[in-house]
Amino acid sequence: MSGFAARTTQSRLLKSWARLSHFGTRKIAGSLQLLVASFAMTPEDFRRIALSLEGTEESSHMGQPDFRVSGRIFATLAAQKQGYGNLMLSPEQQATFVEELPDVFIPIPGGWGRMGATHIVLAKANMDVLSGALEAAWRLRKEKNAKVRKKTSPKKPGAKRTRRKRSSRFPNE
Repeated sequence: MSGFAARTTQSRLLKSWARLSHFGTRKIAGSLQLLVASFAMTPEDFRRIALSLEGTEESSHMGQPDFRVSGRIFATLAAQKQGYGNLMLSPEQQATFVEELPDVFIPIPGGWGRMGATHIVLAKANMDVLSGALEAAWRLRKEKNAKVRKKTSPKKPGAKRTRRKRSSRFPNE
C-alpha cells in the first residue's frame, strides 16, 4: 500500500472512529488493524492525549490518576502497572471496540466491565487508536453530563421545603 493510500485509509478509519464515538453503535468501516502500528503508547501518552480534550482535568481516585470532564470520570490510569489505561465506554461501544481490536481492548472483569469499563492495552495501541478511544469515552461522559443537568431543575428561590411530621418510635408515647 502506498503512503498516500495508507494515509487515505487512515483518514477514513479515523472518521469512522468519530462516528462511532458520537453515535455509539455504528459499525466501524474497514479494519482498525491498519491503525495499530508498532508504536507502543505509554501512560504519559495516555495522560497527554486525555488532557488535550476540552475541559479535562486530572484528579485521583483511591490514589490512582483519573481524568474528568465536569467533575465526572471518563478514563483512568488505575491499571498502568499492568500496562493498561481504563476507559468508561457504553456497553455497545465496548462490544464494537473489542470485536474490532480484541488484542487492544479488553472488558474489565465483573460488574464494571458489564457497564462498559474497558482496558486499553497501551503497548498494543498507537496514537490514532488511543486518541479515538479516549475521545469516545470523553464524548460519552459529556453527553451523560448534559442529560443529568437537564433532569435536575434549579430550585426556585423562596420555595419552602415540606417536612414530614416525625412519628414516635413507640406508639404509646
